This record gives sequence, structure tokens and C-alpha cells, in this order.
Amino acid sequence: MVWPPASSSVPDGQGVGRGTVALMAVATGVAIANVYYAQPLEDTLAHAMRVPVGAVGLVLTLFQVAYAVGLATLLPLGDLLERRRLLAAILVVDVAGLVGLAVAPGLAVLEVAAVIVGLTTVVAQILVPFAAHVAAPHEQGRVVSTVMSGLLIGVLVSRTVSGLLAQVAGWRAVFALGAAATALVGLPLVRALPRVAPTTTLTYPRLLASVLALVREEPVLRLRMAYGAVQFASFSAFWSTVGFLLARPPYSWSDAAIGAFALVGVAGAIAARAAGRLADAGHARPATLGFLLLMVVSYAGMAVGGRHLVALVAGVALMDFGAQGTHISNQSVIYRLRPDARSRVNTAYMTGYFVAGALGSGLASVFVYPRFGWTGVCALGAAFPVLGAGLWCADRLLGFVERNR
Repeated sequence: MVWPPASSSVPDGQGVGRGTVALMAVATGVAIANVYYAQPLEDTLAHAMRVPVGAVGLVLTLFQVAYAVGLATLLPLGDLLERRRLLAAILVVDVAGLVGLAVAPGLAVLEVAAVIVGLTTVVAQILVPFAAHVAAPHEQGRVVSTVMSGLLIGVLVSRTVSGLLAQVAGWRAVFALGAAATALVGLPLVRALPRVAPTTTLTYPRLLASVLALVREEPVLRLRMAYGAVQFASFSAFWSTVGFLLARPPYSWSDAAIGAFALVGVAGAIAARAAGRLADAGHARPATLGFLLLMVVSYAGMAVGGRHLVALVAGVALMDFGAQGTHISNQSVIYRLRPDARSRVNTAYMTGYFVAGALGSGLASVFVYPRFGWTGVCALGAAFPVLGAGLWCADRLLGFVERNR
């Protein structure tokens, strides 16, 4: 990948062309897909490496843990370094990690490459505040939601593409495709993006410490972190257990069919655009309550969906719509708080987001589903957005934080 040529610095909020926004959306989807390609291939990788399935399960965990570490340690660099050059460097390492996955002769190399790819997939989250920085104020919600739509589609399509390609060309071809796609999208991306000057001169240790200071100083950030936490805990509780439901009677679906079921979540991409428009119009606060309540209602349909596919599909569509709508509403609000610290604001928000997701996933798959079955999962999934809606109502009635939003 060629290092991007120098160009003039672009001030905050100058605006960016639709073509560049579309390219950012595609790049975000391609980048985030890299940590999900391996998920449908657990059994295939175990056979290829001649190791137990549990050993490959550790590889899948390494992708997620490394991604979380990248969020906490690399994402704040978007405020300290020139972002286009930062993206270029991370993309080069990301491609190298994907090549490592494609040619891995054994489990040890696979594990190291998984860590590299997990860390560098943070490029997807660098692009989101980048988009907010360069967007004009009146279109910030639309631009952020467009880029986030690319991320959501990348998550959804990655599992399906992985399963189909592995069946046709083998598992190594999946990671080779990821490397090629990342390189092919990365090169025009770093050439098209404007140069954005760093927004802080803090040292790296002080930069990391400032993330905690932002959480302490910005009550709106804390509130939006709470909304994001309950939303993603609910979302993760569902997606970590629905495979168990679909693999057993009355469904008894194949792995390929279960992977394809993720495409039902395309409603989330639609919600992202709608939430962006509402935020631009100044309606992020009431929209947040509406999206949270939509998630609550969706679990009633999914509870019936334990035996009826139509109800399950309808419930999933509503749940994804509400989840992603809440997420985009949150991001539209927090990126306006501190324009000079958007990457660090995103670090705080996304770290809490993924910690809550791990909590929801663990509670659902380890504790609730084995003891209470699918009905218990739906009750747990609904309880999280109910908590969020209660927090919204308390803030509305008592005027704690978002008085003017």
C-alpha cells in the first residue's frame, strides 16, 4: 500500500463528498468483516489444524479480545496523530495479519495472526469519528449513519460469505479474500480522505488517561454510554444464543442456514439511516426512547418465534432496527460533545459498549439458556432495554442530564 501523498489540512466540519463517504462506508464494512470471517469456520479450522474445537474457540476469542484492546489503546491515537497516515499504517498491518491467517501452517501462527487482525480492525472505529469530523454540522448524522450502515452490512455479510466461499474454495481462500479486499479498498481510501491535523498534543499516556477524564467530565457521555450498554447487552444476548435455537428442533438448521439467518439483521442498516436523519433534525432524544421500546416489543415476537419462524424473523428485524437506531442516536449526540476529542469519546463509548456486550452474551449463553431456555433468553433480552427506557424516563422527569436535547 502506497503511503498517502501530502495534502492540505481540512478544518472540522468543512464537509465531504458523497463519493468519499460511500468509500468510507465500504472500507468500514470490509474492515469489520475481518474479525467475523472465522466464526462459521470453527469446525473446519479444527479439522484442518488437527486440534480440538475448543482450541479454535480460543482463536475466535483472541479476535474479540484483541479488538477490545485495540479500541482502548489504538483508537485514541486518532486525536494524537494525523488520521489518514494512521489509517494507512494500520491497514498495512491488517493486510499482513490476514495473509498470515491465509497461509498459517498451524495453530500458533493462526493465534498470532488473529491477534494482529483483531487489533488492526479498530480501523473501522477510527473511520466513524473521522466521518463526524469532516462532515458539515447539518449533515453529521447522515454521514455517520451512512458509514455505520457499511459497518453493519459488513458484520452481516461476513459470516454468509465466509461459509459459502469456504465450501467452494476452502477456508484459506476466505482470509485471502479479506486481505485482497482490505488492500483494494484501503489504497483508494487513503488517497481520497482529506488530511486532518491532530487535535491534541498530549503524550500517549496522558492521552489514555484523558479518556477517563472525559467520562468524568461529560454527563451526557455517561448517559449515552449507559444507553449503548443496555442496547448491546440485549443485542449480544440474542445473537449468542439464537444458533442454539436454530440448530435444534423444531428448526434443526444446518450451519450454512444459521449463518445466512444473520442477513435478517439488514433492518439495522435501514435504522441507521433513519436515526441519522432524526438526529440531524434535533430529535435524537425522543428517538432514543422509541428505539429502546421497539427492542422491548421485539422480544415478545421472538419468544413466540421459539416455534414459529415468521414471528422470529419479524422480532429479529424489529430488534435490530431498535438496537442500531439507539446506537446511531448515541453516536450522533456524543460526537457533538467534544469536537477536539472525538476518537477518545468513541473509545470510552465503544469500550463500555463491548464490555456490556460480553456481559449480555455470557449471561445468556452460560447461565440463562441452559437453565431457562429460549423464553429465559427473551426475558433477559427485553430486560436490558427496559432498564434503558427507565433511565431515559428518570432523566426526562428529573432533568439530570439531557435537559435541552
